[in-house]
Amino acid sequence: MDTKSPLPIDNAFLGQSLKGGSHEPTFAGALSFMRRRYSRDLNGVDLAVWGIPFDAAVSNRPGARFGPQGVRRASAIFCGDPQYPFHFDPFETLAAVDYGDCVFDYGLHAEIPGHIERQATEILDADAHLFSIGGDHFVTWPLLKAHAAKFGPLALVQFDAHQDTWDDDGGRIDHGSFVGRAVRDGIIDPERSIQIGIRTHAPDTFGIEIIHGYDIDTLGIQGVIEKIEARTGVGPAYMTYDIDCLDPAFAPGTGTPVSGGLSSREALAILRGLGGIDFVGGDVVEVAPAYDHADITSIAGASVALTYIGLLAERRAKQPQ
Repeated sequence: MDTKSPLPIDNAFLGQSLKGGSHEPTFAGALSFMRRRYSRDLNGVDLAVWGIPFDAAVSNRPGARFGPQGVRRASAIFCGDPQYPFHFDPFETLAAVDYGDCVFDYGLHAEIPGHIERQATEILDADAHLFSIGGDHFVTWPLLKAHAAKFGPLALVQFDAHQDTWDDDGGRIDHGSFVGRAVRDGIIDPERSIQIGIRTHAPDTFGIEIIHGYDIDTLGIQGVIEKIEARTGVGPAYMTYDIDCLDPAFAPGTGTPVSGGLSSREALAILRGLGGIDFVGGDVVEVAPAYDHADITSIAGASVALTYIGLLAERRAKQPQ
């Protein structure tokens, strides 16, 4: 008779440590991002993963309010193993929690940016690194404000099919204009900012360098990495990853899909090469599971988050203790 204890389950609520992987079955148990403990206690926390379930700023298909749920669900299949291609579990290095979701009244749209910025600021004030899961791309605007208030003007590394620099009178709740607003308000430094995977036209670049979707074939993955590194230079940077940077074949579950995008392999390989950039925060947005098939897009979103977290853990491991 086998007397060994079964695998532990529900690490999201019952986990005893903020570090280390969970080894519960991938198909069972309470879902959090990578089975991290749900907690609002940031004492001793290196990384807080936070959901922002807001999608009232979309110009096409809604549904990204379910993105945090989808990415959390998809992340369960990766938990407990060394993370490819890092050869280690980042949560052995980083004390991490799932901070739950942003709190706001869905009927009071004008107040939502302030709620996101205030709650993000509370996390940053606790000296936790913040990685957010949207939500549509408007949520990056208050996130940028919160990060710039702490770190100063930021280099923006934006993976996207769209420039998000459309005309804005300063009061719109719109996922297509926040980048231009961030430049005008001094939140991001356009001379250090770059957009990757762009496959649409907008009236103004605001001085931000653009790598178009078709440039990937010419530059190659290493060429794209080198351009990003050269552009961002030294200083604080923020990564925002609109999942529609990927071709719809790899991310059908999104609000504004555009053909001709990156493959998942290309996108993750580029991100893997950015370990030298001083990212002080990041997000993945526009995952809309209702348009997905077999969690393809949610898995891609979770993989982006995990690759970013792997870079963060790798960088932390190299720092003097």
